[in-house]
Amino acid sequence: MSNRGIRLRSAAVSDVATVVAFAARAATAANWSERQYASTFADRKHHLSLVIEDQGEVVGVVVAHMLDQEWEIQNIAITGAARRRGLATRLMGELMERARAAGAERIFLEVRESNHAARALYEKWAFEPGGRRKAYYRDPQEDALVYRFSFPQGQQK
Repeated sequence: MSNRGIRLRSAAVSDVATVVAFAARAATAANWSERQYASTFADRKHHLSLVIEDQGEVVGVVVAHMLDQEWEIQNIAITGAARRRGLATRLMGELMERARAAGAERIFLEVRESNHAARALYEKWAFEPGGRRKAYYRDPQEDALVYRFSFPQGQQK
């Protein structure tokens, strides 16, 4: 994959319509409203929201809730045309680096049990399964697997 034209940056409220449009078509993305995205993107005290652009077009997003030393990845999505190019890996790498630099000790997330691509991504970053939430997802109803990552002691900041 060429890195030409690829740029990571903080999400802005002006990105909401684009993100809502491609996230609505991504079966595995959180089904958030425009209002939820706008509120989350504006809340930089409690959320880290990043987008990835390709040739100036937003093609991916990751959102994490920052809870002091414990962070939760709430949403990650890549538009269909941009999938299978390593962009989710780039988003995860940037999020992990920023979490580490901010003093996070742990990151957790929930993922659909059937979402093997996402599970492979998280396992690539050394996330480990650590629980199950029965019937967590709807449309279709499905269990969530809880994944956890712990930074090695002394690796924060």
